[in-house]
Amino acid sequence: MDPVAIAVLGVGSLGFHHARLLQDLPEARLVGVYDIDGGRARSVASELGTRGYDSVDTLLQDVEAVTIAVPTSRHFEMAVLALRQDCDVFIEKPITSSTAEADELIELAAAADRIIQVGHVERFNGAVRACEPFLDKPLFVESHRLAPFVPRGTDVPVVLDLMIHDIDLILSLVGAPVTDVRAAGVSVLSGSVDIANARLEFAGGAVANITASRVSLQKQRKIRFFQPSGYLSLDLGSGTGEVHRRKSVELPRGEAFDLANLIEHIQLRGDGAEPLRLELQSYVRAVRRESPVAVTAEEGRAALAVALNIVERIERHRQHVLDSDSA
Repeated sequence: MDPVAIAVLGVGSLGFHHARLLQDLPEARLVGVYDIDGGRARSVASELGTRGYDSVDTLLQDVEAVTIAVPTSRHFEMAVLALRQDCDVFIEKPITSSTAEADELIELAAAADRIIQVGHVERFNGAVRACEPFLDKPLFVESHRLAPFVPRGTDVPVVLDLMIHDIDLILSLVGAPVTDVRAAGVSVLSGSVDIANARLEFAGGAVANITASRVSLQKQRKIRFFQPSGYLSLDLGSGTGEVHRRKSVELPRGEAFDLANLIEHIQLRGDGAEPLRLELQSYVRAVRRESPVAVTAEEGRAALAVALNIVERIERHRQHVLDSDSA
């Protein structure tokens, strides 16, 4: 098959890497890039040896697929334009600003017989891929995603900026609907919530405790899964992890025993592949109808719905605190 004619809409810090990697994929042909900042589009195009477009409409006439890496507030607008031009669409997380917009995109894509893939890149993290054979109905999940403050992304709460990565990952790996949400958060340096904690309860009894911060001194991306057979600890930043599980031996009764004889320790390490490259490669293969969509629009909508629920619970909690202080 011929390479997929593809373009990138939005070539800021993340969109640039989309374009860089697509330029290098043999299954894709990077036709061009677009950015609301025309100078930025031309600069990236010059660096990567492609074309910088001044018009989205013109670009869409020249391609069969796009990746969208514009600010979240413009995801819906750009995706609608692409779908109406019969283009397949990749949208960075979160899929849209609201579930109503996500629902409309899902309907548009179905009517046009086009695909939408959502950019939840942690699904392609080496540690996550390595741990999946060892997961066995986790009952408790704990995640911490901490980052130093940068102005980019502060137009939305940290829940939609960072926490949504772990929300999607946990939803996909627990595999059960959320039945209850509790959350609290604080604004520290921006006009929206900068640090947040959420507790999710799932049908079947699983519980997840999720913390995200963009005002930390050091980066951290860790997640742990506790299950009847033991637990898994993953460092998503390094792409490594550990499995600690009970061996198939009987527990000694009424005598001292060495715990090391009962617990098996397995080191996990990814294959070193760049997660974003794997993600874009999966999208191109889905566009060629060689494989299913890795993260569907419906899954992206589900993660967004939980994230927005968390944001709402945080606002209720903050208002409750304010009301209590003023009483």
